[in-house]
Amino acid sequence: MNDVVGSHDILLVTLDTLRYDVAAELAEAGRIPHLAGRLPGGRWEERHAPGSFTYASHQAIFAGFLPTPAAPGPHPRLFAASFTGSETTAAGTFVYDAPDLVSGLAQAGYRTVCIGGVGFFNKQGPLGSVLPGLFHESHWAPEFGVTSPHSFENQIARAERVIRELPAEQRLFLFVNVSALHQPNWFHLPGATREAGDSRATHAAALEYVDRHIGRLFAAAGSRRRCFAVVCSDHGTAYGDDGYTGHRLGHECVWTVPYAHFFLDPAPGDPAPGDPAPADPAPRPTETAR
Repeated sequence: MNDVVGSHDILLVTLDTLRYDVAAELAEAGRIPHLAGRLPGGRWEERHAPGSFTYASHQAIFAGFLPTPAAPGPHPRLFAASFTGSETTAAGTFVYDAPDLVSGLAQAGYRTVCIGGVGFFNKQGPLGSVLPGLFHESHWAPEFGVTSPHSFENQIARAERVIRELPAEQRLFLFVNVSALHQPNWFHLPGATREAGDSRATHAAALEYVDRHIGRLFAAAGSRRRCFAVVCSDHGTAYGDDGYTGHRLGHECVWTVPYAHFFLDPAPGDPAPGDPAPADPAPRPTETAR
């Protein structure tokens, strides 16, 4: 990461509430071709979530604790705060002297931007302002939230605008919290009804919806220079598994999440203006700025 930070843009996408088993099944069945085409080997990596619901998990992720590989460790981390005695900070870890990754990247010269999704990013009260308040610039609107059938398209449109308006030389850390997988998601499955409610099948249909549009986000994020992307879930959710429903509980379907990281490149022959081609390393939406 020390070769990436400072030379690349960085994209972090959390597919809020996405279960690992559903993500893996759809990739295997060819139902999410745009995501699967980016996954190393066409497969999601199985990992353990750092929290069982959005707020706890994102606090950990923003502190540098991305989902942990589902195998005995220790596992070196990509990003870590300077912390004496850390057993997961390695030579390749980007270490920052700040309480969170967002601030650490800001210190490294990045413009930090949040495109919120679920309620913990809606800035409609003190709790919903904590996570977006970490960023230089944050965006949320009802049409980005869980009740909108077109939430992800609306989020992408805002991300495209942010990227388009950014000076070419300015490095960008873009975070997008995708709300479409979260309940309610019944409206993503043709024939499903509000009365029948959400299910594993409507959750899968929501992931197919995200896949149909995520190529636009990847194209925008990689349009200025090479971009390092992390795409993962923050936690899963239960749909009657062993009698459980929802999350913020200790079931395997909640703790097990999909994860991937990869590079996004500008279109061939179209580098960002004034930027050399990078080396090949291994209602009206509300806005705030600080």
